[in-house]
Amino acid sequence: MSNITRRSFLTAAAAATAAGSSAPGFAQEDKVIPGFDQTDTDVDTSQVWTPFSDRKIRLGIVGHGVCKFGLKFELQNHPNVELVAVSDLFPDRCAEMAQIANCAKTYPSLEEMVKDESIEAIFCATDAPSHAKHAVLCMEHGKHVATAVPAFFGDIEDAERLLECCQKNKSLVYAMFETSCFHDDLYAMEKLFAADVFGRIIYSEGEYCHPHSIGAPRLGSYKDWRMNGARMWYPTHATAYYVGVTHKSLLDVSCQGTLPFDEDKRIPNAIGNMFTSEVGLFRTAEAGLSRMIICGSQGEYLEAGRLRGEYAGFHKTFRGDKVGKRRYAEAIKGGLKLKKYALPPGVKPGGHGGSHGYLGHDFIDSILQGRKPRVDVIDALNMTTPGYYAHLSAMKDGETMKIPQYSL
Repeated sequence: MSNITRRSFLTAAAAATAAGSSAPGFAQEDKVIPGFDQTDTDVDTSQVWTPFSDRKIRLGIVGHGVCKFGLKFELQNHPNVELVAVSDLFPDRCAEMAQIANCAKTYPSLEEMVKDESIEAIFCATDAPSHAKHAVLCMEHGKHVATAVPAFFGDIEDAERLLECCQKNKSLVYAMFETSCFHDDLYAMEKLFAADVFGRIIYSEGEYCHPHSIGAPRLGSYKDWRMNGARMWYPTHATAYYVGVTHKSLLDVSCQGTLPFDEDKRIPNAIGNMFTSEVGLFRTAEAGLSRMIICGSQGEYLEAGRLRGEYAGFHKTFRGDKVGKRRYAEAIKGGLKLKKYALPPGVKPGGHGGSHGYLGHDFIDSILQGRKPRVDVIDALNMTTPGYYAHLSAMKDGETMKIPQYSL
């Protein structure tokens, strides 16, 4: 791996004169947090969910927080789940979580929950800097685990610790709940790429744009983590539009950041960052290029992307040349399904492009069937780690940075 440590990174960040500004702390300007209201989705209504097993996974859920995120993925409503316990560090939030989920048992922390030997799996909707640590803790106690995004936040050594733990516990499922992977378009792109309809991907884009009005209050976070990082430390909604389509990696990056236009507002945060948006140009494992942007300026809320391949591309819909159209037609004739499958009764698709219920179901189904989840540890690191090196590149005025490559 790289010899860049967290300490050396923070030292470089604090010293950089071209450093950049606040982390992915975004405004809660309305009662509905952007993304949670995006529930439209296209499901194959000709299909009916068929249960694989009648077994119920004994589950714990940790994290209610500002977004009430722990219960957003419909796990408590899944027919193959018995919700054993819930937890939040704040007693009032923990009580509200238990009431909403109709769950009698609570724990004051994940550290207490993992001691419950009756629990088989845990979903951690905790603060981003704790995701890797909490995933490792759960697996060390023999639990399957899913976390919210990103896989880690700012501490590159967490990536190695997480990977090593997954390597030692291959019988356990680790999943990262990246919402973009169950957007209608990305879901179709992944199927078409696997069927070799596109050919190799020449160029792709991913965009995570979460508008923040100047002077508006920002979305709260545990220990203010949203305010004390970097935009590219939270990259997965964008990087999923390459990694989540191809299950391949990004090799290197040159990135630039934008500073506040008013010089008196260029105040470094806790890691020395002042960038309000960051745009990275990545080289891919196929020798193509990807542009990824993490942006907090005005405009529409976006978790979006597009790609262009040798024979076809996809931006909201399929486009192809003669060869691409022929490959597309052959794939569809061969039974390829591009719409999302039916969910179990009582499980709603939810927000962020109708992804919540699908991510929750995929986690449970992967445990029952002993298969890889939609986003396993390799995809999770390949979506998260490029952002760490992108920000480091931006701090070095666009210097090209190599990105570590992972395998189990």
